[in-house]
Amino acid sequence: MRDEPLDEPYERHRTLPESRFVKVALLGPVAWRTPPRHYGPWEQVTSLLAEGLVARGIDVTLFATLDSITSGSLDGVCPRGYADDPSLDGRVWEAIHVAHALSRSGEFDLVHSHLDWLPLAFADHCRAPLLTTVHGFSGAGILPAYARAGSAYVSISDADRAPELDYVATVHHGIELKSLPFDPGGGQRLVVFGRIHPDKGTHAAIEIARRAGLPLTICGIVQDERYFDEQVAPHVDGGQVVFLGSVGPQRRGEILGGALALLHPIAFDEPFGLSVVESMACGTPVIAYRRGSMAEVVDPGVTGFLVDSIDEAVSAVARVATIDRAGCRARAERRFSADRMVTDYLRIYHAILAKQEPDTVQMI
Repeated sequence: MRDEPLDEPYERHRTLPESRFVKVALLGPVAWRTPPRHYGPWEQVTSLLAEGLVARGIDVTLFATLDSITSGSLDGVCPRGYADDPSLDGRVWEAIHVAHALSRSGEFDLVHSHLDWLPLAFADHCRAPLLTTVHGFSGAGILPAYARAGSAYVSISDADRAPELDYVATVHHGIELKSLPFDPGGGQRLVVFGRIHPDKGTHAAIEIARRAGLPLTICGIVQDERYFDEQVAPHVDGGQVVFLGSVGPQRRGEILGGALALLHPIAFDEPFGLSVVESMACGTPVIAYRRGSMAEVVDPGVTGFLVDSIDEAVSAVARVATIDRAGCRARAERRFSADRMVTDYLRIYHAILAKQEPDTVQMI
Protein backbone atom coordinates (compact mmCIF):
# COMPACT_ATOMS: atom_id res chain seq x y z
CA MET A 1 0.00 0.00 0.00
CA ARG A 2 1.29 3.42 -0.95
CA ASP A 3 2.24 5.93 1.69
CA GLU A 4 0.15 9.05 1.05
CA PRO A 5 0.79 12.55 2.42
CA LEU A 6 -1.18 13.57 5.50
CA ASP A 7 -4.21 15.74 4.75
CA GLU A 8 -5.51 15.99 8.30
CA PRO A 9 -3.99 17.22 11.55
CA TYR A 10 -1.94 15.02 13.81
CA GLU A 11 -4.76 14.91 16.37
CA ARG A 12 -6.51 12.34 14.18
CA HIS A 13 -3.72 9.88 14.93
CA ARG A 14 -4.86 9.75 18.55
CA THR A 15 -8.04 7.94 17.51
CA LEU A 16 -6.08 4.73 17.07
CA PRO A 17 -7.04 2.16 19.75
CA GLU A 18 -3.53 2.10 21.22
CA SER A 19 -4.67 0.78 24.60
CA ARG A 20 -5.18 -2.66 23.05
CA PHE A 21 -1.42 -3.12 22.93
CA VAL A 22 0.41 -4.52 25.89
CA LYS A 23 3.87 -5.42 24.65
CA VAL A 24 5.71 -4.98 21.36
CA ALA A 25 9.24 -6.24 20.73
CA LEU A 26 11.39 -4.33 18.24
CA LEU A 27 14.19 -6.55 16.98
CA GLY A 28 16.84 -4.09 15.89
CA PRO A 29 20.14 -4.56 14.07
CA VAL A 30 23.42 -4.71 15.98
CA ALA A 31 25.92 -3.37 13.46
CA TRP A 32 25.77 0.00 15.21
CA ARG A 33 24.32 1.43 18.38
CA THR A 34 20.62 2.42 18.38
CA PRO A 35 20.32 5.31 17.72
CA PRO A 36 23.57 5.47 15.75
CA ARG A 37 26.33 7.88 16.73
CA HIS A 38 27.01 8.75 13.10
CA TYR A 39 26.05 6.10 10.49
CA GLY A 40 23.37 3.41 10.75
CA PRO A 41 20.14 4.04 8.80
CA TRP A 42 18.37 0.87 9.98
CA GLU A 43 19.27 1.68 13.57
CA GLN A 44 18.07 5.25 13.11
CA VAL A 45 14.65 4.22 11.84
CA THR A 46 14.28 1.57 14.55
CA SER A 47 15.09 4.14 17.22
CA LEU A 48 12.59 6.69 15.91
CA LEU A 49 9.90 4.04 15.77
CA ALA A 50 10.65 2.87 19.31
CA GLU A 51 10.53 6.41 20.69
CA GLY A 52 7.33 7.18 18.81
CA LEU A 53 5.59 4.04 20.03
CA VAL A 54 6.55 4.72 23.63
CA ALA A 55 5.21 8.28 23.27
CA ARG A 56 1.88 6.77 22.15
CA GLY A 57 1.68 4.65 25.31
CA ILE A 58 2.94 1.37 23.83
CA ASP A 59 5.03 -0.96 26.01
CA VAL A 60 8.16 -1.41 23.86
CA THR A 61 11.17 -3.62 24.40
CA LEU A 62 14.04 -2.79 22.06
CA PHE A 63 16.44 -5.64 21.33
CA ALA A 64 19.65 -3.90 20.31
CA THR A 65 23.26 -3.43 21.40
CA LEU A 66 23.64 -3.01 25.14
CA ASP A 67 25.00 0.54 24.75
CA SER A 68 21.81 1.60 22.94
CA ILE A 69 19.55 4.35 24.29
CA THR A 70 15.77 4.08 24.38
CA SER A 71 12.75 5.33 26.31
CA GLY A 72 11.43 1.79 26.25
CA SER A 73 12.98 -1.29 27.84
CA LEU A 74 16.36 -2.32 26.45
CA ASP A 75 17.46 -5.93 26.14
CA GLY A 76 20.21 -7.66 24.23
CA VAL A 77 23.46 -9.56 24.38
CA CYS A 78 25.81 -7.70 22.00
CA PRO A 79 27.87 -5.22 24.05
CA ARG A 80 28.37 -2.74 21.22
CA GLY A 81 27.96 -2.52 17.46
CA TYR A 82 30.15 -5.01 15.63
CA ALA A 83 30.86 -2.41 12.93
CA ASP A 84 32.44 -0.28 15.66
CA ASP A 85 34.49 -3.09 17.19
CA PRO A 86 36.63 -5.30 14.93
CA SER A 87 36.97 -7.85 17.74
CA LEU A 88 33.28 -8.74 17.37
CA ASP A 89 32.32 -11.19 14.62
CA GLY A 90 29.07 -9.85 13.18
CA ARG A 91 27.84 -13.27 12.07
CA VAL A 92 28.23 -14.70 15.56
CA TRP A 93 26.74 -11.76 17.45
CA GLU A 94 23.77 -11.37 15.11
CA ALA A 95 22.94 -15.07 15.59
CA ILE A 96 23.20 -14.83 19.38
CA HIS A 97 21.16 -11.60 19.30
CA VAL A 98 18.34 -13.17 17.28
CA ALA A 99 18.32 -16.34 19.39
CA HIS A 100 18.03 -14.29 22.58
CA ALA A 101 15.21 -12.12 21.27
CA LEU A 102 13.19 -15.05 19.94
CA SER A 103 13.63 -16.91 23.21
CA ARG A 104 11.57 -14.11 24.78
CA SER A 105 9.08 -13.76 21.92
CA GLY A 106 6.26 -15.43 23.86
CA GLU A 107 6.22 -12.47 26.23
CA PHE A 108 5.04 -10.07 23.51
CA ASP A 109 1.91 -9.45 21.49
CA LEU A 110 3.96 -8.81 18.34
CA VAL A 111 7.61 -8.97 17.25
CA HIS A 112 8.67 -6.38 14.67
CA SER A 113 12.03 -7.20 13.04
CA HIS A 114 14.32 -4.62 11.44
CA LEU A 115 17.07 -7.09 10.70
CA ASP A 116 17.91 -8.74 7.42
CA TRP A 117 17.12 -12.40 6.66
CA LEU A 118 18.53 -14.12 9.74
CA PRO A 119 15.46 -13.89 12.04
CA LEU A 120 13.36 -15.34 9.22
CA ALA A 121 15.42 -18.52 9.21
CA PHE A 122 14.21 -19.09 12.78
CA ALA A 123 10.69 -17.70 12.37
CA ASP A 124 9.18 -21.04 13.44
CA HIS A 125 10.61 -20.35 16.90
CA CYS A 126 8.85 -17.00 17.20
CA ARG A 127 5.89 -17.41 19.57
CA ALA A 128 4.17 -14.15 18.58
CA PRO A 129 3.05 -12.69 15.24
CA LEU A 130 6.15 -11.62 13.31
CA LEU A 131 6.34 -8.49 11.16
CA THR A 132 9.46 -7.77 9.12
CA THR A 133 10.37 -4.42 7.59
CA VAL A 134 12.51 -5.14 4.54
CA HIS A 135 15.10 -2.34 4.58
CA GLY A 136 16.68 -3.65 1.41
CA PHE A 137 17.84 -7.07 0.23
CA SER A 138 21.52 -7.85 0.71
CA GLY A 139 21.33 -10.13 -2.32
CA ALA A 140 18.95 -12.11 -4.50
CA GLY A 141 20.21 -15.34 -2.95
CA ILE A 142 18.56 -14.57 0.39
CA LEU A 143 15.01 -14.54 -0.98
CA PRO A 144 14.32 -18.18 -0.01
CA ALA A 145 14.64 -17.14 3.65
CA TYR A 146 11.89 -14.58 3.10
CA ALA A 147 9.67 -16.77 0.95
CA ARG A 148 9.49 -19.66 3.43
CA ALA A 149 9.14 -17.68 6.65
CA GLY A 150 5.92 -17.11 8.54
CA SER A 151 6.21 -13.35 8.64
CA ALA A 152 4.23 -10.39 7.38
CA TYR A 153 6.30 -7.97 5.31
CA VAL A 154 6.47 -4.21 4.97
CA SER A 155 8.40 -2.57 2.13
CA ILE A 156 10.03 0.83 2.58
CA SER A 157 9.11 1.83 -0.97
CA ASP A 158 6.93 0.38 -3.69
CA ALA A 159 10.02 0.24 -5.90
CA ASP A 160 11.83 -2.06 -3.47
CA ARG A 161 9.26 -4.86 -3.56
CA ALA A 162 10.26 -8.36 -4.64
CA PRO A 163 7.57 -10.02 -6.78
CA GLU A 164 8.12 -13.29 -4.90
CA LEU A 165 6.77 -11.81 -1.64
CA ASP A 166 3.40 -10.62 -0.41
CA TYR A 167 3.47 -7.33 1.48
CA VAL A 168 0.92 -5.91 3.90
CA ALA A 169 1.92 -2.32 3.15
CA THR A 170 4.58 0.14 2.09
CA VAL A 171 5.72 2.49 4.85
CA HIS A 172 8.11 5.24 3.87
CA HIS A 173 10.64 6.07 6.56
CA GLY A 174 10.02 8.97 8.90
CA ILE A 175 12.60 11.43 10.20
CA GLU A 176 13.00 13.52 13.35
CA LEU A 177 12.09 16.95 12.04
CA LYS A 178 13.23 18.86 15.13
CA SER A 179 16.82 17.70 14.58
CA LEU A 180 16.73 19.03 11.00
CA PRO A 181 15.98 22.76 11.29
CA PHE A 182 14.78 24.67 8.25
CA ASP A 183 17.41 26.91 6.64
CA PRO A 184 15.68 29.49 4.42
CA GLY A 185 18.87 30.71 2.80
CA GLY A 186 20.92 27.61 2.13
CA GLY A 187 24.33 28.22 0.61
CA GLN A 188 26.33 27.92 -2.57
CA ARG A 189 27.92 24.52 -1.97
CA LEU A 190 26.55 21.26 -3.25
CA VAL A 191 26.58 18.29 -0.91
CA VAL A 192 26.53 14.51 -1.26
CA PHE A 193 25.62 12.28 1.70
CA GLY A 194 26.00 8.52 1.90
CA ARG A 195 28.35 5.57 1.75
CA ILE A 196 31.47 6.19 -0.33
CA HIS A 197 30.76 3.42 -2.79
CA PRO A 198 30.20 3.16 -6.56
CA ASP A 199 26.48 2.49 -5.90
CA LYS A 200 26.12 5.95 -4.38
CA GLY A 201 27.84 7.67 -7.30
CA THR A 202 30.25 9.85 -5.32
CA HIS A 203 32.48 10.22 -8.38
CA ALA A 204 29.49 11.36 -10.44
CA ALA A 205 28.67 14.00 -7.82
CA ILE A 206 32.24 15.31 -8.09
CA GLU A 207 31.85 15.61 -11.86
CA ILE A 208 28.44 17.29 -11.60
CA ALA A 209 29.83 19.87 -9.18
CA ARG A 210 32.88 20.47 -11.41
CA ARG A 211 30.76 21.08 -14.50
CA ALA A 212 28.37 23.29 -12.53
CA GLY A 213 31.29 25.36 -11.28
CA LEU A 214 30.33 24.89 -7.62
CA PRO A 215 32.14 23.48 -4.59
CA LEU A 216 31.13 20.10 -3.17
CA THR A 217 31.06 18.69 0.35
CA ILE A 218 31.19 14.89 0.67
CA CYS A 219 29.90 13.16 3.82
CA GLY A 220 29.80 9.44 4.49
CA ILE A 221 31.62 6.34 5.65
CA VAL A 222 34.18 4.88 3.25
CA GLN A 223 32.72 1.50 2.34
CA ASP A 224 34.93 0.83 -0.69
CA GLU A 225 38.53 1.83 0.07
CA ARG A 226 39.84 1.25 -3.44
CA TYR A 227 37.04 3.30 -4.98
CA PHE A 228 37.71 6.11 -2.53
CA ASP A 229 41.48 6.05 -3.17
CA GLU A 230 41.15 5.98 -6.95
CA GLN A 231 38.04 8.03 -7.78
CA VAL A 232 37.34 10.28 -4.82
CA ALA A 233 40.49 11.15 -2.86
CA PRO A 234 42.43 12.59 -5.84
CA HIS A 235 39.77 15.31 -6.18
CA VAL A 236 39.64 16.27 -2.51
CA ASP A 237 41.50 19.56 -2.11
CA GLY A 238 39.88 21.03 0.99
CA GLY A 239 38.28 23.82 -1.04
CA GLN A 240 36.39 22.89 -4.17
CA VAL A 241 35.94 19.36 -2.89
CA VAL A 242 35.80 18.79 0.88
CA PHE A 243 35.56 15.36 2.49
CA LEU A 244 34.19 15.32 6.05
CA GLY A 245 33.77 11.58 6.54
CA SER A 246 30.77 10.29 8.46
CA VAL A 247 29.03 13.08 10.36
CA GLY A 248 26.75 12.54 13.32
CA PRO A 249 23.19 13.75 13.89
CA GLN A 250 24.34 17.04 15.41
CA ARG A 251 25.99 18.19 12.17
CA ARG A 252 23.64 16.71 9.58
CA GLY A 253 21.12 19.52 9.75
CA GLU A 254 23.80 22.19 9.62
CA ILE A 255 25.53 20.69 6.58
CA LEU A 256 22.38 19.79 4.67
CA GLY A 257 20.61 23.05 5.46
CA GLY A 258 23.62 25.11 4.46
CA ALA A 259 23.77 23.60 0.96
CA LEU A 260 22.36 24.76 -2.35
CA ALA A 261 21.29 21.22 -3.24
CA LEU A 262 21.90 17.58 -2.36
CA LEU A 263 23.25 15.45 -5.19
CA HIS A 264 22.10 11.81 -5.28
CA PRO A 265 23.50 10.34 -8.53
CA ILE A 266 22.94 6.72 -7.57
CA ALA A 267 24.08 3.77 -9.67
CA PHE A 268 21.67 1.28 -8.10
CA ASP A 269 17.98 1.03 -7.28
CA GLU A 270 17.84 2.95 -4.00
CA PRO A 271 15.41 1.28 -1.56
CA PHE A 272 14.56 4.60 0.11
CA GLY A 273 17.23 7.25 0.77
CA LEU A 274 17.11 8.81 4.24
CA SER A 275 19.56 11.59 3.39
CA VAL A 276 17.23 12.65 0.58
CA VAL A 277 14.28 13.35 2.86
CA GLU A 278 16.56 14.80 5.56
CA SER A 279 17.80 17.31 3.01
CA MET A 280 14.26 18.21 1.99
CA ALA A 281 13.37 18.77 5.65
CA CYS A 282 16.13 21.38 5.87
CA GLY A 283 14.67 23.12 2.83
CA THR A 284 17.48 21.94 0.56
CA PRO A 285 16.23 20.46 -2.72
CA VAL A 286 17.52 17.19 -4.12
CA ILE A 287 18.86 16.36 -7.57
CA ALA A 288 18.57 12.58 -7.87
CA TYR A 289 18.96 9.98 -10.56
CA ARG A 290 15.62 8.43 -11.48
CA ARG A 291 16.27 5.02 -9.96
CA GLY A 292 14.63 2.89 -7.30
CA SER A 293 12.49 4.83 -4.85
CA MET A 294 13.45 8.28 -6.07
CA ALA A 295 10.28 8.76 -8.14
CA GLU A 296 8.26 8.06 -4.98
CA VAL A 297 10.31 10.26 -2.68
CA VAL A 298 11.16 13.33 -4.78
CA ASP A 299 8.34 15.63 -5.91
CA PRO A 300 9.73 17.28 -9.06
CA GLY A 301 9.65 21.05 -8.93
CA VAL A 302 8.71 21.01 -5.23
CA THR A 303 11.46 19.12 -3.41
CA GLY A 304 13.93 18.71 -6.26
CA PHE A 305 14.47 17.24 -9.71
CA LEU A 306 14.78 13.74 -11.16
CA VAL A 307 17.46 13.31 -13.82
CA ASP A 308 18.99 10.52 -15.86
CA SER A 309 22.53 11.70 -16.57
CA ILE A 310 25.34 13.98 -15.48
CA ASP A 311 24.35 16.49 -18.17
CA GLU A 312 20.78 16.63 -16.90
CA ALA A 313 22.02 16.96 -13.33
CA VAL A 314 24.18 19.94 -14.27
CA SER A 315 21.17 21.57 -15.93
CA ALA A 316 19.10 20.90 -12.83
CA VAL A 317 21.70 22.63 -10.66
CA ALA A 318 21.19 25.74 -12.78
CA ARG A 319 17.43 25.56 -12.08
CA VAL A 320 17.59 24.74 -8.39
CA ALA A 321 16.91 28.37 -7.37
CA THR A 322 13.38 27.94 -8.76
CA ILE A 323 12.61 25.57 -5.84
CA ASP A 324 10.90 27.31 -2.92
CA ARG A 325 12.83 26.16 0.14
CA ALA A 326 9.88 26.76 2.49
CA GLY A 327 7.67 24.67 0.21
CA CYS A 328 10.34 21.96 0.15
CA ARG A 329 10.36 21.84 3.96
CA ALA A 330 6.57 21.83 4.15
CA ARG A 331 6.30 18.87 1.78
CA ALA A 332 8.88 16.93 3.80
CA GLU A 333 6.98 17.65 7.01
CA ARG A 334 3.79 16.45 5.40
CA ARG A 335 5.13 13.24 3.94
CA PHE A 336 8.05 12.09 6.05
CA SER A 337 7.51 12.89 9.72
CA ALA A 338 8.30 10.25 12.32
CA ASP A 339 4.74 10.70 13.64
CA ARG A 340 3.32 9.61 10.30
CA MET A 341 5.58 6.56 10.24
CA VAL A 342 4.52 5.54 13.75
CA THR A 343 0.84 5.89 12.84
CA ASP A 344 1.29 3.76 9.73
CA TYR A 345 2.96 1.00 11.72
CA LEU A 346 0.31 1.11 14.44
CA ARG A 347 -2.38 0.52 11.82
CA ILE A 348 -0.45 -2.48 10.53
CA TYR A 349 0.04 -3.84 14.06
CA HIS A 350 -3.69 -3.60 14.75
CA ALA A 351 -4.55 -5.27 11.45
CA ILE A 352 -2.18 -8.16 12.16
CA LEU A 353 -3.49 -8.72 15.65
CA ALA A 354 -7.08 -8.48 14.42
CA LYS A 355 -6.18 -11.06 11.74
CA GLN A 356 -7.39 -8.81 8.93
CA GLU A 357 -6.53 -9.49 5.36
CA PRO A 358 -3.62 -7.30 4.11
CA ASP A 359 -5.85 -5.33 1.74
CA THR A 360 -7.95 -4.06 4.65
CA VAL A 361 -5.01 -2.17 6.18
CA GLN A 362 -5.88 1.50 5.72
CA MET A 363 -2.91 3.87 5.67
CA ILE A 364 -3.41 7.50 6.64
